[in-house]
Amino acid sequence: MVRRHLILDSGCGKYERAEDRTRRGSERDMLTIGTLAPAFDLPGAGKGEVGRYRLKAHKGEWVILFFYPADFSFICPTEVTGFQKFNSEFAATGCGVLGVSVDPPETHLAWAKELGGIDYPLLSDREKGVCRAYGVLDEREGRALRATFIIDPDGMIQYALVSHKNVGRSVEETLRVLKALQTGRHCPAGWRPGEPTLEGA
Repeated sequence: MVRRHLILDSGCGKYERAEDRTRRGSERDMLTIGTLAPAFDLPGAGKGEVGRYRLKAHKGEWVILFFYPADFSFICPTEVTGFQKFNSEFAATGCGVLGVSVDPPETHLAWAKELGGIDYPLLSDREKGVCRAYGVLDEREGRALRATFIIDPDGMIQYALVSHKNVGRSVEETLRVLKALQTGRHCPAGWRPGEPTLEGA
């Protein structure tokens, strides 16, 4: 099938437009708002132990599912510790946090210890099936893109974002968007909890 699309040139760190190029079978579009979040059952590390983690265990809850390229890297530690810093605030909203990369659980354990401890799970998608299912696998590098999903209690994706590999995401913005979604109302740009929302059809 021939279509116009954007591809990530991970070699130079820039995006280039590819027009009239045949889409490779291994490529998938990133999942977007209104899509049922694909189920998964992955090994991972949480609170100093290795275990298995399933999306269905969070049925009826909000979930932050964030993908990142690699443990023991440059930007990823700032994001992982950022989610740790705000983990109690996410929990207070009834939202769980799950991080995913292609690193093995043992590497997650060692890295989490180096970072001072992580209270939420870091999952290991070594077969890369979950990254592919969500459309966030960089096929060239064999790593996850820097992507964030907010999944509602019905298992539907309500927020989806992918950032350039050289730019860390804002955990505070993720928390702000979560709280805005939880109002079920129209929230203007820059809305903060406690501020008025908008009337709308």
